[in-house]
Amino acid sequence: MPDVRPTLLAVLVANDERTQEEIVEGFERWAREHGEDATLSLRTLRRWMIGDVRTKPRPAQRRVARAYWGYSMEELLSPPREGAPASSGASGSDGPDRADDGERSTAIEPVAPGGGSALERQVTMSTRRATRFTSYAESRNVGPEALATLAEEIGGLAADYVREPVTKVLGDLIEAQETVFSLLEAQQRPQEARDLYMLASVVSGLIAKASHDLRRPHDAMAHARTMFVCADNADHLSLRAWARGLQSLIAYWAGRIEDAVRYAEAGAMFTGELRGSVTAWLPALEARAWAQLGHTAEARAAVERARNRRDTIIADELDRMGGLMAFPLAKQHYYAAGAYVYLGEPDADDAAESEATAALDLYGDPESPEWSFSDEAGARAELALARVHRSELDGAREALEPVFALEPERRIGGIVASADRVHQALRDSRFAQAAAAKDLREEIESFCQVSAARLAV
Repeated sequence: MPDVRPTLLAVLVANDERTQEEIVEGFERWAREHGEDATLSLRTLRRWMIGDVRTKPRPAQRRVARAYWGYSMEELLSPPREGAPASSGASGSDGPDRADDGERSTAIEPVAPGGGSALERQVTMSTRRATRFTSYAESRNVGPEALATLAEEIGGLAADYVREPVTKVLGDLIEAQETVFSLLEAQQRPQEARDLYMLASVVSGLIAKASHDLRRPHDAMAHARTMFVCADNADHLSLRAWARGLQSLIAYWAGRIEDAVRYAEAGAMFTGELRGSVTAWLPALEARAWAQLGHTAEARAAVERARNRRDTIIADELDRMGGLMAFPLAKQHYYAAGAYVYLGEPDADDAAESEATAALDLYGDPESPEWSFSDEAGARAELALARVHRSELDGAREALEPVFALEPERRIGGIVASADRVHQALRDSRFAQAAAAKDLREEIESFCQVSAARLAV
């Protein structure tokens, strides 16, 4: 068996007493403290550790890496030189990118070797490197192994998306998109090209959602269009429908409610032969938009269509991928609450509370594969809004307390907008003299001031 040597970075990480998560946090903290626009995700760190760098790290990342570890990026991504110390900030390299003494003083201090765990990490890194090499070896005519690896990676990102802050997954999404686009730009066989277009469609949709969550609707819609074009090239009905649903979602939260209805209706045109959960998602999207427009009959009819579709769902390729690509029952209850809460009828707020409560019951287990921090927060906001409509201010505050506890990087666009809608309802004249309403408004204002979008600026 050939000798697969770990990179210098892998050795440094293996000999570090901190966890990989703590190393990533330290990297980003150093960047912030020194005014560098550089981020690092756990997934990217692990790729660097196995030397799997498809696109050259940005200059800011290279500068921070050199100061943080005391070696140039070229050195970090290569096996350590014979006789070189296996600790951060070690001397002994004459590379042109070597940091000066001042830069090395900021690197992590040398630590004791990690013992047996280092061997396990080296085996894991070697396996990952071998898997990535398969992808490179097949890059001109991508084969089934490379496609399976890409599909697994992108499916993992779809699952991570509903659980992790957008700032943690965006870099990996962009890297995955670049990989798929690069393969498509090479000469591929028709079947492999179709599979690659399918993956390109999925990852473009995830990036569109990330752009939306960072409150960049124009960018989000551009990526959603790319998603649809790729779905069209893949001749994938579910993805065509999903892309239109995504455009409806973006338009809804951007205040373009008529467009939200139009996109949802356009997506439904592809669902005649489909049985996946996207067939329930589209009428659920439509219901919320109709309710915002004050079209009560149309909103109620759309909620009912979504329920009827739920009864006939058979999981398809997107549902099996899971995460953001699926539309679970909990999310359907949340959407129904978002429709009822705007109908303005005597029973509508009770129905909204019932639907939101049903969603929260299903979201009660964070270990469930269907759990989503953003959708749980959205359901809580709809519940709070229903209670404000009934002048139950203490109940509204109770519903929002877990939302207020979200760290800023999880305060994505939809959550902030949902909280702001509660704020608007609290400005009703009947609450003009209510101290509880004033206090809750101030809490919402404080919550919205520090959001994921602001952190990304």
